[in-house]
Amino acid sequence: MGVTIIIGGQWGDEGKGKVTDALAARAHMVVRPNGSTNAGHTVQTPAGIYKFHLVPSGVLYPGCDCVIGAGVAIPPADLLDEIEDLTGRGIDMSSLYISDRANIIMPFHPLQDQLEETQRGSNNIGTTLRGNGPAYADKAGRRGIRMADLLDERALVERLNLIIPEKNVLLTSLYNQPPLDISELLEQFTAYGEKLAPRVVSSEMMVQDAIDAGKSVIIEGAQAAMLDIDYGTYPYVTSTSPTAAGACQGAGIGPTQVSNVVSVYKAYTTRVGGGPYPTELDEETGDLLRRRGAEFGTTTGRPRRTGWFDGVAARYTARLNGVTHVAITKLDILDPLPEIQVCVGYELDGQVVHSPHAIAETYGRVKPLFETLPGWQEDTSQLTSYDQLPTNARRYIDRLEEIIGAPVVMIGLGPSREQLLWRREVDFA
Repeated sequence: MGVTIIIGGQWGDEGKGKVTDALAARAHMVVRPNGSTNAGHTVQTPAGIYKFHLVPSGVLYPGCDCVIGAGVAIPPADLLDEIEDLTGRGIDMSSLYISDRANIIMPFHPLQDQLEETQRGSNNIGTTLRGNGPAYADKAGRRGIRMADLLDERALVERLNLIIPEKNVLLTSLYNQPPLDISELLEQFTAYGEKLAPRVVSSEMMVQDAIDAGKSVIIEGAQAAMLDIDYGTYPYVTSTSPTAAGACQGAGIGPTQVSNVVSVYKAYTTRVGGGPYPTELDEETGDLLRRRGAEFGTTTGRPRRTGWFDGVAARYTARLNGVTHVAITKLDILDPLPEIQVCVGYELDGQVVHSPHAIAETYGRVKPLFETLPGWQEDTSQLTSYDQLPTNARRYIDRLEEIIGAPVVMIGLGPSREQLLWRREVDFA
Protein backbone atom coordinates (compact mmCIF):
# COMPACT_ATOMS: atom_id res chain seq x y z
CA MET A 1 0.00 0.00 0.00
CA GLY A 2 1.17 3.56 -0.52
CA VAL A 3 0.46 7.10 -1.66
CA THR A 4 -0.24 7.91 -5.31
CA ILE A 5 -0.30 11.53 -6.44
CA ILE A 6 -2.28 12.47 -9.55
CA ILE A 7 -1.34 15.75 -11.23
CA GLY A 8 -2.06 17.54 -14.48
CA GLY A 9 0.95 17.72 -16.79
CA GLN A 10 -0.24 20.55 -19.03
CA TRP A 11 -2.38 23.66 -18.41
CA GLY A 12 -5.31 21.89 -16.73
CA ASP A 13 -8.47 20.08 -17.83
CA GLU A 14 -6.53 16.92 -18.68
CA GLY A 15 -9.04 14.50 -17.15
CA LYS A 16 -7.64 14.09 -13.65
CA GLY A 17 -11.10 13.33 -12.25
CA LYS A 18 -11.51 10.40 -14.65
CA VAL A 19 -8.13 8.96 -13.70
CA THR A 20 -8.78 9.53 -9.99
CA ASP A 21 -12.11 7.74 -10.33
CA ALA A 22 -10.38 4.77 -11.94
CA LEU A 23 -7.81 4.46 -9.15
CA ALA A 24 -10.23 5.31 -6.34
CA ALA A 25 -12.15 2.08 -6.99
CA ARG A 26 -9.43 0.28 -5.02
CA ALA A 27 -8.36 3.08 -2.68
CA HIS A 28 -9.19 3.66 0.97
CA MET A 29 -8.83 7.45 0.85
CA VAL A 30 -8.81 10.27 -1.70
CA VAL A 31 -7.41 13.67 -0.69
CA ARG A 32 -7.87 16.97 -2.48
CA PRO A 33 -4.71 18.98 -1.67
CA ASN A 34 -5.05 22.30 -3.50
CA GLY A 35 -7.16 24.64 -5.59
CA SER A 36 -10.76 25.69 -5.09
CA THR A 37 -14.00 25.81 -7.06
CA ASN A 38 -12.01 27.04 -10.05
CA ALA A 39 -10.91 23.42 -10.60
CA GLY A 40 -13.73 21.21 -11.87
CA HIS A 41 -13.31 17.44 -12.22
CA THR A 42 -15.88 15.52 -14.27
CA VAL A 43 -16.66 11.81 -13.87
CA GLN A 44 -19.17 10.06 -16.14
CA THR A 45 -20.68 6.85 -14.80
CA PRO A 46 -23.69 4.69 -15.74
CA ALA A 47 -25.58 6.58 -13.02
CA GLY A 48 -24.90 9.94 -14.62
CA ILE A 49 -22.35 12.74 -14.95
CA TYR A 50 -20.82 14.18 -11.79
CA LYS A 51 -18.97 17.50 -11.74
CA PHE A 52 -16.85 17.96 -8.65
CA HIS A 53 -15.45 21.33 -7.63
CA LEU A 54 -14.33 20.86 -4.02
CA VAL A 55 -15.36 17.32 -3.13
CA PRO A 56 -12.78 14.63 -4.06
CA SER A 57 -13.79 12.37 -6.96
CA GLY A 58 -13.49 9.26 -4.76
CA VAL A 59 -16.81 10.09 -3.10
CA LEU A 60 -18.59 7.89 -5.64
CA TYR A 61 -17.15 4.80 -3.95
CA PRO A 62 -18.80 3.81 -0.63
CA GLY A 63 -16.25 3.27 2.09
CA CYS A 64 -13.65 5.56 0.52
CA ASP A 65 -12.77 8.40 2.89
CA CYS A 66 -12.63 11.73 1.07
CA VAL A 67 -10.60 14.58 2.54
CA ILE A 68 -10.44 18.26 1.59
CA GLY A 69 -6.90 19.16 2.63
CA ALA A 70 -5.31 22.21 4.18
CA GLY A 71 -4.14 23.54 0.81
CA VAL A 72 -7.69 24.03 -0.54
CA ALA A 73 -9.39 27.44 -0.42
CA ILE A 74 -13.03 26.87 0.53
CA PRO A 75 -16.08 29.07 -0.16
CA PRO A 76 -18.42 27.52 2.45
CA ALA A 77 -21.66 28.27 0.62
CA ASP A 78 -20.40 26.55 -2.53
CA LEU A 79 -19.20 23.52 -0.56
CA LEU A 80 -22.54 23.19 1.22
CA ASP A 81 -24.35 23.43 -2.13
CA GLU A 82 -22.13 20.72 -3.61
CA ILE A 83 -22.72 18.44 -0.62
CA GLU A 84 -26.47 19.01 -0.86
CA ASP A 85 -26.50 18.32 -4.61
CA LEU A 86 -24.55 15.07 -4.26
CA THR A 87 -26.69 13.95 -1.32
CA GLY A 88 -29.80 14.63 -3.39
CA ARG A 89 -28.42 12.37 -6.10
CA GLY A 90 -28.10 9.50 -3.64
CA ILE A 91 -24.37 9.80 -2.87
CA ASP A 92 -23.38 8.90 0.69
CA MET A 93 -21.51 11.94 2.00
CA SER A 94 -20.81 10.59 5.49
CA SER A 95 -17.14 9.98 4.64
CA LEU A 96 -16.34 13.55 3.57
CA TYR A 97 -13.92 15.41 5.86
CA ILE A 98 -12.50 18.93 5.82
CA SER A 99 -9.18 20.19 7.14
CA ASP A 100 -9.46 22.60 10.05
CA ARG A 101 -6.47 24.42 8.51
CA ALA A 102 -8.04 25.08 5.09
CA ASN A 103 -8.43 28.77 4.30
CA ILE A 104 -11.84 30.29 3.65
CA ILE A 105 -12.82 32.36 0.61
CA MET A 106 -14.70 35.33 2.06
CA PRO A 107 -17.24 37.48 0.16
CA PHE A 108 -14.69 40.23 -0.38
CA HIS A 109 -12.29 37.89 -2.20
CA PRO A 110 -14.36 37.47 -5.42
CA LEU A 111 -15.09 41.20 -5.36
CA GLN A 112 -11.40 41.98 -5.03
CA ASP A 113 -10.62 39.47 -7.79
CA GLN A 114 -13.04 41.15 -10.20
CA LEU A 115 -11.81 44.64 -9.39
CA GLU A 116 -8.17 43.68 -9.81
CA GLU A 117 -8.83 42.00 -13.17
CA THR A 118 -10.72 45.06 -14.39
CA GLN A 119 -7.88 47.30 -13.29
CA ARG A 120 -5.37 45.20 -15.28
CA GLY A 121 -7.29 45.94 -18.48
CA SER A 122 -5.73 44.29 -21.54
CA ASN A 123 -3.09 42.72 -19.27
CA ASN A 124 -5.66 40.71 -17.30
CA ILE A 125 -4.63 37.19 -16.28
CA GLY A 126 -7.92 35.51 -17.16
CA THR A 127 -8.81 34.29 -13.67
CA THR A 128 -12.13 32.61 -12.94
CA LEU A 129 -13.06 35.66 -10.78
CA ARG A 130 -14.01 33.43 -7.84
CA GLY A 131 -11.63 35.01 -5.35
CA ASN A 132 -8.98 32.33 -5.28
CA GLY A 133 -6.01 34.61 -5.93
CA PRO A 134 -6.92 37.18 -3.26
CA ALA A 135 -7.72 34.38 -0.78
CA TYR A 136 -4.33 32.74 -1.28
CA ALA A 137 -2.65 36.15 -1.13
CA ASP A 138 -4.28 36.73 2.25
CA LYS A 139 -3.18 33.27 3.36
CA ALA A 140 0.44 34.06 2.47
CA GLY A 141 0.09 37.49 4.07
CA ARG A 142 -1.20 35.85 7.28
CA ARG A 143 -4.52 37.65 6.93
CA GLY A 144 -6.54 34.53 6.16
CA ILE A 145 -9.52 33.05 7.95
CA ARG A 146 -9.39 29.29 8.32
CA MET A 147 -12.00 26.60 8.78
CA ALA A 148 -11.11 26.26 12.47
CA ASP A 149 -11.97 29.93 12.98
CA LEU A 150 -15.55 29.31 11.84
CA LEU A 151 -15.99 26.84 14.69
CA ASP A 152 -14.80 29.27 17.37
CA GLU A 153 -16.82 32.48 17.55
CA ARG A 154 -14.26 34.26 19.70
CA ALA A 155 -11.47 33.40 17.25
CA LEU A 156 -13.63 34.49 14.30
CA VAL A 157 -14.46 37.83 15.93
CA GLU A 158 -10.77 38.42 16.55
CA ARG A 159 -9.84 37.62 12.96
CA LEU A 160 -12.62 39.75 11.47
CA ASN A 161 -11.73 42.73 13.66
CA LEU A 162 -8.16 42.46 12.46
CA ILE A 163 -8.87 41.93 8.75
CA ILE A 164 -12.05 43.82 7.84
CA PRO A 165 -10.88 47.38 8.66
CA GLU A 166 -7.95 46.84 6.32
CA LYS A 167 -10.22 45.46 3.59
CA ASN A 168 -12.61 48.37 3.99
CA VAL A 169 -9.80 50.85 3.41
CA LEU A 170 -8.91 49.01 0.21
CA LEU A 171 -12.51 48.74 -1.01
CA THR A 172 -13.60 52.29 -0.22
CA SER A 173 -10.42 54.22 -1.05
CA LEU A 174 -9.09 52.37 -4.09
CA TYR A 175 -12.19 50.82 -5.64
CA ASN A 176 -14.96 53.18 -4.43
CA GLN A 177 -16.97 50.26 -3.03
CA PRO A 178 -19.17 50.24 0.11
CA PRO A 179 -17.56 48.97 3.33
CA LEU A 180 -18.11 45.48 4.74
CA ASP A 181 -20.19 44.90 7.88
CA ILE A 182 -18.39 42.78 10.47
CA SER A 183 -21.57 41.75 12.29
CA GLU A 184 -23.15 40.43 9.08
CA LEU A 185 -20.05 38.43 8.22
CA LEU A 186 -19.87 37.04 11.76
CA GLU A 187 -23.47 35.84 11.66
CA GLN A 188 -23.15 34.36 8.16
CA PHE A 189 -19.89 32.48 8.69
CA THR A 190 -20.71 31.26 12.17
CA ALA A 191 -23.76 29.59 10.60
CA TYR A 192 -21.55 28.00 7.95
CA GLY A 193 -19.25 26.74 10.68
CA GLU A 194 -22.13 25.11 12.55
CA LYS A 195 -23.23 23.23 9.41
CA LEU A 196 -19.75 22.04 8.50
CA ALA A 197 -18.47 21.35 12.03
CA PRO A 198 -19.17 17.56 12.03
CA ARG A 199 -16.85 17.17 9.04
CA VAL A 200 -13.96 19.31 10.27
CA VAL A 201 -10.92 17.31 11.38
CA SER A 202 -7.17 17.49 11.74
CA SER A 203 -6.89 16.15 8.20
CA GLU A 204 -3.13 15.79 8.10
CA MET A 205 -3.29 13.40 11.06
CA MET A 206 -6.16 11.52 9.46
CA VAL A 207 -4.07 11.05 6.33
CA GLN A 208 -1.03 10.01 8.33
CA ASP A 209 -3.12 7.49 10.28
CA ALA A 210 -4.29 5.97 7.00
CA ILE A 211 -0.70 5.67 5.75
CA ASP A 212 0.44 4.14 9.06
CA ALA A 213 -2.37 1.60 8.78
CA GLY A 214 -1.10 0.52 5.36
CA LYS A 215 -4.06 1.92 3.47
CA SER A 216 -4.05 3.05 -0.15
CA VAL A 217 -4.20 6.86 -0.42
CA ILE A 218 -4.82 8.83 -3.64
CA ILE A 219 -3.93 12.53 -3.76
CA GLU A 220 -6.15 14.18 -6.38
CA GLY A 221 -4.33 17.29 -7.54
CA ALA A 222 -6.22 20.19 -9.07
CA GLN A 223 -5.16 22.34 -12.04
CA ALA A 224 -1.76 21.53 -13.57
CA ALA A 225 1.98 21.91 -13.36
CA MET A 226 2.25 24.52 -16.14
CA LEU A 227 0.02 26.73 -13.98
CA ASP A 228 2.27 26.41 -10.93
CA ILE A 229 3.02 29.66 -9.11
CA ASP A 230 6.78 28.99 -9.29
CA TYR A 231 7.32 26.88 -12.41
CA GLY A 232 4.38 27.78 -14.63
CA THR A 233 3.91 30.60 -17.14
CA TYR A 234 4.07 33.34 -14.50
CA PRO A 235 2.11 35.59 -14.02
CA TYR A 236 -0.51 33.63 -16.00
CA VAL A 237 -0.67 30.96 -13.32
CA THR A 238 -2.77 29.81 -10.42
CA SER A 239 -2.14 30.87 -6.83
CA THR A 240 -0.89 27.57 -5.42
CA SER A 241 1.49 24.78 -6.38
CA PRO A 242 -0.35 22.09 -8.40
CA THR A 243 2.81 19.99 -8.54
CA ALA A 244 3.63 16.72 -6.78
CA ALA A 245 5.55 18.71 -4.18
CA GLY A 246 2.58 21.04 -3.71
CA ALA A 247 0.29 18.03 -3.35
CA CYS A 248 2.45 16.76 -0.49
CA GLN A 249 2.21 20.13 1.22
CA GLY A 250 -1.54 20.50 0.78
CA ALA A 251 -2.36 16.95 1.82
CA GLY A 252 0.00 16.83 4.80
CA ILE A 253 2.39 14.11 3.70
CA GLY A 254 6.15 13.87 3.26
CA PRO A 255 7.87 13.17 -0.08
CA THR A 256 9.31 9.89 1.19
CA GLN A 257 5.78 8.60 1.71
CA VAL A 258 4.92 8.85 -2.00
CA SER A 259 5.04 5.65 -4.04
CA ASN A 260 3.78 6.89 -7.43
CA VAL A 261 3.25 10.14 -9.30
CA VAL A 262 0.76 9.83 -12.17
CA SER A 263 0.73 12.73 -14.62
CA VAL A 264 -2.31 13.14 -16.83
CA TYR A 265 -1.93 14.61 -20.33
CA LYS A 266 -4.44 15.13 -23.09
CA ALA A 267 -3.47 13.72 -26.49
CA TYR A 268 -3.43 17.40 -27.51
CA THR A 269 -3.35 20.50 -25.31
CA THR A 270 -5.80 23.10 -24.06
CA ARG A 271 -5.51 26.25 -22.04
CA VAL A 272 -7.99 28.65 -20.42
CA GLY A 273 -7.30 32.35 -19.94
CA GLY A 274 -4.29 34.40 -20.96
CA GLY A 275 -0.65 33.48 -21.21
CA PRO A 276 1.81 31.99 -23.69
CA TYR A 277 0.76 28.84 -25.51
CA PRO A 278 3.31 27.83 -28.17
CA THR A 279 1.31 25.11 -29.98
CA GLU A 280 -2.03 26.95 -30.07
CA LEU A 281 -4.25 26.35 -33.09
CA ASP A 282 -6.50 29.17 -34.22
CA GLU A 283 -7.91 27.76 -37.43
CA GLU A 284 -10.17 24.90 -38.53
CA THR A 285 -8.23 22.15 -36.73
CA GLY A 286 -8.39 24.05 -33.43
CA ASP A 287 -12.15 24.43 -33.76
CA LEU A 288 -12.46 20.74 -34.59
CA LEU A 289 -10.61 19.76 -31.41
CA ARG A 290 -12.73 22.15 -29.36
CA ARG A 291 -16.01 20.77 -30.74
CA ARG A 292 -15.06 17.11 -30.59
CA GLY A 293 -13.44 17.44 -27.18
CA ALA A 294 -16.25 19.61 -25.70
CA GLU A 295 -13.55 21.98 -24.58
CA PHE A 296 -15.52 24.26 -22.32
CA GLY A 297 -14.69 24.79 -18.64
CA THR A 298 -16.42 22.54 -16.07
CA THR A 299 -16.67 25.45 -13.65
CA THR A 300 -16.84 28.53 -15.88
CA GLY A 301 -18.15 27.23 -19.21
CA ARG A 302 -15.50 29.29 -20.98
CA PRO A 303 -14.23 27.93 -24.33
CA ARG A 304 -10.70 26.57 -24.03
CA ARG A 305 -7.85 27.42 -26.34
CA THR A 306 -6.69 24.32 -28.21
CA GLY A 307 -3.37 23.20 -29.66
CA TRP A 308 -1.11 20.32 -30.63
CA PHE A 309 0.63 18.22 -27.99
CA ASP A 310 3.53 20.19 -26.55
CA GLY A 311 6.29 17.68 -25.89
CA VAL A 312 8.65 20.31 -24.47
CA ALA A 313 6.20 21.35 -21.76
CA ALA A 314 5.20 17.71 -21.16
CA ARG A 315 8.77 16.53 -20.57
CA TYR A 316 9.46 19.58 -18.42
CA THR A 317 6.57 18.80 -16.06
CA ALA A 318 7.40 15.08 -16.02
CA ARG A 319 10.95 15.80 -14.88
CA LEU A 320 9.86 18.51 -12.46
CA ASN A 321 7.45 16.16 -10.71
CA GLY A 322 9.35 12.90 -10.77
CA VAL A 323 6.55 11.30 -12.78
CA THR A 324 6.45 7.50 -12.58
CA HIS A 325 3.40 6.82 -14.78
CA VAL A 326 1.45 8.66 -17.47
CA ALA A 327 -2.20 8.69 -18.47
CA ILE A 328 -3.10 10.00 -21.94
CA THR A 329 -6.73 11.09 -22.27
CA LYS A 330 -8.98 12.05 -25.17
CA LEU A 331 -7.02 10.11 -27.76
CA ASP A 332 -10.31 9.56 -29.62
CA ILE A 333 -10.62 13.29 -30.31
CA LEU A 334 -7.79 12.93 -32.84
CA ASP A 335 -9.54 10.07 -34.71
CA PRO A 336 -10.54 11.99 -37.90
CA LEU A 337 -7.19 13.72 -38.50
CA PRO A 338 -5.04 12.51 -41.41
CA GLU A 339 -1.90 13.96 -39.80
CA ILE A 340 -1.02 14.95 -36.24
CA GLN A 341 1.71 17.32 -35.18
CA VAL A 342 3.74 17.08 -31.99
CA CYS A 343 5.99 19.84 -30.72
CA VAL A 344 9.46 18.42 -30.03
CA GLY A 345 11.39 21.65 -29.46
CA TYR A 346 11.25 25.44 -29.48
CA GLU A 347 13.22 27.93 -31.52
CA LEU A 348 13.99 31.21 -29.78
CA ASP A 349 16.02 33.93 -31.47
CA GLY A 350 17.58 31.37 -33.80
CA GLN A 351 18.48 28.91 -31.04
CA VAL A 352 16.77 25.59 -30.25
CA VAL A 353 15.62 25.37 -26.62
CA HIS A 354 14.10 22.46 -24.74
CA SER A 355 12.34 24.06 -21.75
CA PRO A 356 9.85 26.88 -21.15
CA HIS A 357 11.34 30.33 -20.64
CA ALA A 358 10.79 31.99 -17.25
CA ILE A 359 9.56 35.27 -18.77
CA ALA A 360 6.07 34.95 -20.21
CA GLU A 361 6.64 37.50 -22.97
CA THR A 362 9.78 35.69 -24.11
CA TYR A 363 8.06 32.30 -23.88
CA GLY A 364 5.30 33.73 -26.05
CA ARG A 365 7.86 34.39 -28.81
CA VAL A 366 9.11 30.83 -29.19
CA LYS A 367 8.47 29.06 -32.46
CA PRO A 368 7.35 25.45 -31.97
CA LEU A 369 9.31 22.83 -33.87
CA PHE A 370 6.90 20.15 -35.02
CA GLU A 371 7.20 16.52 -35.92
CA THR A 372 4.39 15.22 -38.14
CA LEU A 373 2.92 11.80 -37.45
CA PRO A 374 0.33 9.93 -39.53
CA GLY A 375 -3.21 9.80 -38.19
CA TRP A 376 -5.40 6.69 -38.10
CA GLN A 377 -8.80 8.01 -39.21
CA GLU A 378 -10.71 5.26 -37.42
CA ASP A 379 -13.22 5.44 -34.58
CA THR A 380 -11.48 4.34 -31.38
CA SER A 381 -14.13 5.33 -28.86
CA GLN A 382 -15.65 1.85 -28.52
CA LEU A 383 -12.44 -0.16 -28.24
CA THR A 384 -11.97 -2.23 -25.12
CA SER A 385 -8.27 -3.13 -25.16
CA TYR A 386 -5.03 -1.42 -26.07
CA ASP A 387 -4.19 -4.03 -28.71
CA GLN A 388 -7.34 -3.05 -30.63
CA LEU A 389 -6.02 0.47 -31.25
CA PRO A 390 -5.04 1.23 -34.85
CA THR A 391 -1.34 0.83 -35.53
CA ASN A 392 -0.78 4.57 -36.01
CA ALA A 393 -2.60 5.33 -32.76
CA ARG A 394 -0.26 2.98 -30.91
CA ARG A 395 2.72 4.57 -32.64
CA TYR A 396 1.48 7.97 -31.52
CA ILE A 397 1.32 6.77 -27.91
CA ASP A 398 4.80 5.24 -28.25
CA ARG A 399 6.15 8.57 -29.46
CA LEU A 400 4.51 10.53 -26.66
CA GLU A 401 5.95 8.10 -24.12
CA GLU A 402 9.41 8.59 -25.60
CA ILE A 403 9.08 12.38 -25.51
CA ILE A 404 7.64 12.55 -21.98
CA GLY A 405 10.17 10.10 -20.59
CA ALA A 406 7.78 8.06 -18.44
CA PRO A 407 5.66 4.97 -19.21
CA VAL A 408 2.14 5.51 -20.54
CA VAL A 409 -0.11 3.10 -18.64
CA MET A 410 -3.65 4.42 -19.28
CA ILE A 411 -5.40 5.64 -22.43
CA GLY A 412 -8.68 7.56 -22.34
CA LEU A 413 -11.02 7.13 -25.32
CA GLY A 414 -14.10 9.00 -24.13
CA PRO A 415 -15.77 10.61 -21.13
CA SER A 416 -17.21 7.53 -19.39
CA ARG A 417 -15.32 5.53 -16.78
CA GLU A 418 -15.52 2.46 -19.05
CA GLN A 419 -13.62 4.26 -21.81
CA LEU A 420 -10.23 3.87 -20.19
CA LEU A 421 -7.75 1.30 -21.49
CA TRP A 422 -4.83 -0.10 -19.56
CA ARG A 423 -1.70 -0.30 -21.68
CA ARG A 424 0.27 -1.76 -18.81
CA GLU A 425 -1.27 -3.17 -15.64
CA VAL A 426 -0.08 -1.30 -12.54
CA ASP A 427 -1.18 -1.96 -8.97
CA PHE A 428 -1.60 1.46 -7.39
CA ALA A 429 -3.42 0.05 -4.34
